[in-house]
Amino acid sequence: MSVNKNIRENFDKDQREVLESIRLSRIILPIILGIGVVGYLFWRQYDPEDFAKINWTRHTAFWVGMSVVFLIIRHLAYATRLRILSDKAFSWKKCIELIFIWEFSSAVSPTSVGGSAVALFILAQEKLSTAKTTTIVLYSAILDTIFFLSTVPILLLIFGPEIIRPGLQEFNDIDGWGYTFLGAYLLMFTYGSLFFYGMFINPVPMKRLIVGFTMIGFLRRFRHQAIELGNDIILASKEMKFRNWNFHISAFLATATAWSSRFLLLNCLIIAFVDSISLDFGTQIRLYSRFEMMFVIMAFSPTPGGAGFAEIVFFGFIKDYVPFQGIALIIASIWRLFTYYAYLLIGTIIIPNWIRNIINERKRRRLQKQQEERDQTL
Repeated sequence: MSVNKNIRENFDKDQREVLESIRLSRIILPIILGIGVVGYLFWRQYDPEDFAKINWTRHTAFWVGMSVVFLIIRHLAYATRLRILSDKAFSWKKCIELIFIWEFSSAVSPTSVGGSAVALFILAQEKLSTAKTTTIVLYSAILDTIFFLSTVPILLLIFGPEIIRPGLQEFNDIDGWGYTFLGAYLLMFTYGSLFFYGMFINPVPMKRLIVGFTMIGFLRRFRHQAIELGNDIILASKEMKFRNWNFHISAFLATATAWSSRFLLLNCLIIAFVDSISLDFGTQIRLYSRFEMMFVIMAFSPTPGGAGFAEIVFFGFIKDYVPFQGIALIIASIWRLFTYYAYLLIGTIIIPNWIRNIINERKRRRLQKQQEERDQTL
């Protein structure tokens, strides 16, 4: 009876821990924020003439369909990266499932925090070693950062400051949005460089630096987490020492494909609803560049998954391509439906089954261990 009681208590504890990470309030908050902002914008900006300008034709349906194709490519690219970083420890089906859960965790976490903490928890349930789990999550963040740090300067060099916001012709004319972008990019560069140094060059000083920050009064309560993060970086660094260039190049190409598909999805939606938009490469790459700049700023949104914030800033970034706010609002709503609310919905369907499988597997292992212990005493 005592053994069964202990198993049940551990089972209930595991279940509570997992469910706490995806509690209902975390799902409701971003939905309320996002729908609330969209509702407010429709109320303030609704103009029947704007909506009458939309031609619901095969052209519209085709390009909306293409946006869905890029959504699928993005998901498969992330799944490919996970399979590469895990050394094929997961099947393709499992990688696709875990990316749904990872995206869901990002959707219910502030964009500035992201789903990394939850991702560590998720992968830890899949019987990976601590070193490999840490490597996957930290290196994924580094790869994402490298993509932006490498492409943003190139795009700015080619197209100039106009891709930061409409009407910005000279760097000397940078205003609030420009400074916000530069601040976000600098912050991205700083933490990306630090994590890269810690993972690939010398993790020990990195750990000391992170723990040292907790000497500041209001950061002292994070000392334990800082020590754990430092230890994780050391583990990840050891894991990376045995990797060849094929591993890094493949992982980066999967990352670049995922992010490019994220931006091209928006290109397709604008082509679908704006008849006047040119399909020439120059126009589309400029539009693509604008979206990349927008995501740099969105990366530090304080709201879960950028809910509300993304819808508000969207028109300001594309008003030189989409002249009518009503049409821009429809594009933004479809974009968020595909890339945000869909993951919230799918996550609520997939995660309960994933939880049951994980907890049942733990229960099976505990029972097996107890049986082995009983056999040894006989």
